[in-house]
Amino acid sequence: MFSPQGPTLRELVVQALSSVERGYDLLAPKFEHTPFRTPDRVLDATADALRPLGPFGRGLDVCCGTGAGMRILRPLCQGRITGVDFSTGMLAQARRTHPDAEWVRADVRVLPFTEGFDLAVSFGALGHFLPAERPALFAGVYRALRPGGLFAFPIGGPPPVTSAQYWTLLGFDLAMQVRNAVWRPPFVMYYGTCPLHAVRTDLVATGFSVTTVPLTALGRREDGSPRCRLVLARRT
Repeated sequence: MFSPQGPTLRELVVQALSSVERGYDLLAPKFEHTPFRTPDRVLDATADALRPLGPFGRGLDVCCGTGAGMRILRPLCQGRITGVDFSTGMLAQARRTHPDAEWVRADVRVLPFTEGFDLAVSFGALGHFLPAERPALFAGVYRALRPGGLFAFPIGGPPPVTSAQYWTLLGFDLAMQVRNAVWRPPFVMYYGTCPLHAVRTDLVATGFSVTTVPLTALGRREDGSPRCRLVLARRT
């Protein structure tokens, strides 16, 4: 799962016993060499789905990490592109890789933007928010978008109960619950807390008009359903 340039087991343990912010500060220099970084094929599939809906003006990557989302924002957006994250370490890496973008350190649950963007994207971040925190996140993105602006992010379909992946992810979530029950500060990272139906409900309650498109380039499951969908939430 990890390349030789990635973090050691000791470094991963230290990260897991830290807060989310501190953990990602520590992981930042080697983040690009971990499986936590959004794969290029997911970024490319997202770009292919968004391209017919553009071009867009200004773009925002929510929970940008080391800036992988800039790979798709730059060709899709004609205006300024911005990344926002609360990890100083991740933003430092992003600045080195993409010096032409704008970077903002902020808690995305209280985004400091008002009607400044036409497209917002996010990759792999929803698991860092408890269900009760999602409305604040979505409300902040809603405020950050201009009327008619689009918030887009991929979301994977649930693996079959009979699959090894299902039990692996369930085991990870249970381990995190135990860790957070006995250790402080908490490290919020869960895979099973953001199913599509719950995310759609929260987006609609915020005021978004929500549709989805299958990312067929990422494959289909045995029952024919897509492995991943792109959520398209538009500020009406």
